[in-house]
Amino acid sequence: MADHPIKARITEVMKDAMRAREKDRLNAIRLILAEFKKVEVDERIDVTDERAITLLDKMVKQRRDSIKQYEAGGRPELAATEQAEIDVIQQFLPAALTEVEIADIIKSAITQVGASSMKEMGAVMNIARPQLMGRADMGLVSQLVKKLLS
Repeated sequence: MADHPIKARITEVMKDAMRAREKDRLNAIRLILAEFKKVEVDERIDVTDERAITLLDKMVKQRRDSIKQYEAGGRPELAATEQAEIDVIQQFLPAALTEVEIADIIKSAITQVGASSMKEMGAVMNIARPQLMGRADMGLVSQLVKKLLS
């Protein structure tokens, strides 16, 4: 577990939430750990920090989609619950990048690939994705790549 600081940190924060009797925060942390456990059992692996970031990023995206659906359905209380979970999950993700920093990484990837058209978008995304995972909304990244390649 010492090899995986993110998972260890989440476990420590869960213990703190238990001691402080923060029910909502504790539920969100348990959801994270359940997702990690599911992957460990299904794939018979230990969740590395890189994989943890990918899973956390996916969880945030799922909750953002849920918020849109709840708001469209007139259920603001459920949307608020999802937003609270996002807030907890994001504590364990690396610091978010600014749009300028994202654009710099994308420009570097474009230069590395030698991309000049939308046909090379996949190659650019393959280089940029590892640097941006968990630190940027991949939808925004995709839009920026399209803008810079067109």
